[in-house]
Amino acid sequence: MNVIEVVELSKKFKRLVAVDKVSFKVKEGEIFGFLGPNGAGKTTTINILCTLLKPTSGQAFVNGFDVVRQQNRVRRQIGLVFQDPSLDEKLSGIQNLNFHAMIYNVPVSVRKQRIEQMLRMVELWDRRNSFVETYSGGMKRRLELARGLLHRPKVLFLDEPTLGLDPQTRNRIWEYIIEMCRQEGTTIFLTTHYMDEAEKAGRIAIIDNGKIVAIDTPRKLKRIIGQDIISVKTENNAKATEEIRLRFQIEARDDGGGLTFNVDNGEEFLPEFIKGLGTKILSVNLRRPSLDDVFLKLTGREIRDEESKDYKSIAHHSGMRRH
Repeated sequence: MNVIEVVELSKKFKRLVAVDKVSFKVKEGEIFGFLGPNGAGKTTTINILCTLLKPTSGQAFVNGFDVVRQQNRVRRQIGLVFQDPSLDEKLSGIQNLNFHAMIYNVPVSVRKQRIEQMLRMVELWDRRNSFVETYSGGMKRRLELARGLLHRPKVLFLDEPTLGLDPQTRNRIWEYIIEMCRQEGTTIFLTTHYMDEAEKAGRIAIIDNGKIVAIDTPRKLKRIIGQDIISVKTENNAKATEEIRLRFQIEARDDGGGLTFNVDNGEEFLPEFIKGLGTKILSVNLRRPSLDDVFLKLTGREIRDEESKDYKSIAHHSGMRRH
């Protein structure tokens, strides 16, 4: 069963096209990832699915409900963790959850038990009465996850859920997310530009400049590259490029810091390459294809971490707060 269906969805801000005729489906219980740089259209798509923005054209359904015509019903089906913190820091952890439970009409008969269950799962029960302003960044993120799942939504939207957190905290939060998926059967819709997070998704849609350029499992997406990747730095990269072309019939790419090229059976090729290249090698590296390589091949550039001009333009045209 598909819990999300999106058909030819577009969103324009004056002359800027933020989302451009996007179509996809998400299955019930799936971890589905949107992979792309900031400004690619990930957050705009989530805002439409969560009824925070109206699309310019196209349709979208969450658990069978239209995001434009049945907004209230859609909102009862979803949980949402924003990019930016959205907790009331002047309240305690348990007060934040109690307020959320009232808003979403969690029955009084199960409210206390559900809150305790969520807080214990994210290891915040002992800090339940502490003001949120005393929490670390990781603790706040965990509390937001607990809040997002408190009313047992069909779909939990996670917009860059671990942005700015250290690797250890990121890994811990992902343990909670996967456990919640297993226990509750919740569908996870994730946006990220972290490769290790994208790998956790069952399927990934690669989005760039508002368009979906590929959609499949991480394993199948990496088959687009297929070959092993060798990166090499030499004393003279221009000379080495020509030598690699003539001697090995391989076109090497200059990425600014060295040369990169793809080969079959890299482990077998590498000794022959090191022995046969006349130009002095300073360093060499062999690795398997990654999702970053897939993104580079499909879009011509790497996923960037910095704030993009695209997003700033969207914000300027729309007056949007970054969610």
